[in-house]
Amino acid sequence: MIEKVFKIAREAGKIIKDGFGKHISVEYKTNSSNLVTEIDKKSEETIISFIRKEFPGHNILAEESGKRTGNTEYLWVIDPLDGTTNFAHGLPIFSVSIGVQKNGETILGVIYDVMNDVMFSAELGAGSYKDKNKIHVSSSDKLSESLLVTGFPYDIKENPNNAVQKFNDFLFASRAIRRLGSAAIDFCYVAEGVFDGFWEVHLHPWDICAGKLLVQEAGGKVTNFMGVEAKIYTEQILASNGYVHGKMMEILAKSS
Repeated sequence: MIEKVFKIAREAGKIIKDGFGKHISVEYKTNSSNLVTEIDKKSEETIISFIRKEFPGHNILAEESGKRTGNTEYLWVIDPLDGTTNFAHGLPIFSVSIGVQKNGETILGVIYDVMNDVMFSAELGAGSYKDKNKIHVSSSDKLSESLLVTGFPYDIKENPNNAVQKFNDFLFASRAIRRLGSAAIDFCYVAEGVFDGFWEVHLHPWDICAGKLLVQEAGGKVTNFMGVEAKIYTEQILASNGYVHGKMMEILAKSS
């Protein structure tokens, strides 16, 4: 199955790459910060058509078209273009994220870093990979020496869950914070050991499914802000190398 997922992720990535830097139509889903483009839709249609052909009857949960109910224990969770705002503004940081669950457990995750042509993947119990190279989380155990990453929800101007204060608290507690604009890539970089920790106050299943497995199979930890193992429907996400997890929870609790 994973070889087929690699193939369709690359096909979707080609659609995205071909559309990058060109004039495209942009729509607003909820506000001026929450964008969707024609490329998001084309990518998603391509992935869904593939699933319908190769795995008929499988359930699908996709960002743009919602849930399609099948008749098996499998669920595909799809973000056809994670980093739409980056894409629309010509910033080359975005990805295709595909996770597969069986009976509610994620068994496979693939994230394709489109512009770098890098495939991150994980299968349950088999480790995490960057292309064909096995990857592992970092060993940093001091938050003050850690490089963190985060993202902001589309309604950040309303400061949900004290998101701005959490950012400020981590700014003073860590070595530095980055904000890339693609949660899927954030998960990949935690799994690879580039980032020591990642948090967001509001994510969706298609943001989480593949990335969560990547981090866990790379030896990391993914929970909610209270330390309970995250599910794909968990909104508040904390992912780390495990060593700085407790300290990150303490910082998050300050502004809860």
